[in-house]
Amino acid sequence: MPTVTVNGAQGEFPDDTRLVLAIEALGVPIGHRCGGKARCTTCRVRFTRGEPETMTRAEFVKLGLDQGVKPDYRLSCQILCTHDMEVEALMTLDNQSWSDTGPAPNPHVEPEAQWYTPDELRLELQGGAQ
Repeated sequence: MPTVTVNGAQGEFPDDTRLVLAIEALGVPIGHRCGGKARCTTCRVRFTRGEPETMTRAEFVKLGLDQGVKPDYRLSCQILCTHDMEVEALMTLDNQSWSDTGPAPNPHVEPEAQWYTPDELRLELQGGAQ
């Protein structure tokens, strides 16, 4: 089982657990104001080890990678625990003025659950992939 470390807390999770849910299970009140649907960026994390090389189309677009932006964070609602990871949760109930973290994310990645490399997505969105 993959080990997830976030803000100093650590635990093992079954393969394919959504990272946002693993972070919450470790007691870190990470934001997910859109309910884990890649519509906001409140579930953002910064990887210190184990950043996945693939991402969903929804994450790619939300992060602005289709516009050439390269943020230093990823969306935990779009990432599955498939290997050991170490992250910093950037927006939590503790450092924001929210009354709660947002609607509970479903156990499965939404809106889509297909992963691509950023280069594959860049080509597809530019019309170069079939």
